[in-house]
Amino acid sequence: MGEPRAFSKRLLLCAVIESLALAVWIGGLVVIIAAVIPAVFNSLGMEPGGRFLTRVFDGYNRLVLVAMAAMGGTIAARTWGLQAGGPPGALPGRAEAILFGTMVLVASLIIFVLGPQSIALQEEAFGARDESAQKVAYDAFFRVHMIVRALYIMNLGLGIGLLAIKLKSFLRKEL
Repeated sequence: MGEPRAFSKRLLLCAVIESLALAVWIGGLVVIIAAVIPAVFNSLGMEPGGRFLTRVFDGYNRLVLVAMAAMGGTIAARTWGLQAGGPPGALPGRAEAILFGTMVLVASLIIFVLGPQSIALQEEAFGARDESAQKVAYDAFFRVHMIVRALYIMNLGLGIGLLAIKLKSFLRKEL
C-alpha cells in the first residue's frame, strides 16, 4: 500500500509544480499586457518605455524558460513513473503533449529568434537620426514586433487551453 500512496504524492507534487509553472507563464503575460505595458507607455513615452519593456520581457522570458524546464521535468517524471509501475492516468495525454510542445516551440521562436531580431530593429529605429531612415527602421521593427506580439498571444491561448485540460483531467480523477 505504501508504493501507490508514494506515487500519488509524487503525482500531486508534479501537478503543483505544473500549475505554478503555468501560473507564471500565463499570469506573467496577462499582467504585462494588462497592467505593465499601458502604465509604461503612459508614464515614460515611446523610446524609454520601449527600452524598459524590452527588459521586462527579458525577465519574463527567463521565467518562461524556468517554467518550460519545470513542466518538462514533471512530464518526464510522470512518464518515468508510469514505466515504473505507476497508474496509467499519470501519463500526459496527447492533447497535453501537443499543447505543451507547441508552447515550447512558440516560446523558443520568440526568445531565441524573433525577440533578439525585434530588439536589434528597435535599437536601429531609436538610433536613426534621419527622418526617412527612422521611418524605414520603425516599419521594419513593427513588422517583426507584430509577429512577436501575435506569438505571445497565441502562447497565452495555448497556455489557457493546457490549464483547462489539466484541470479537467484532475477533476475527472477526483470525481
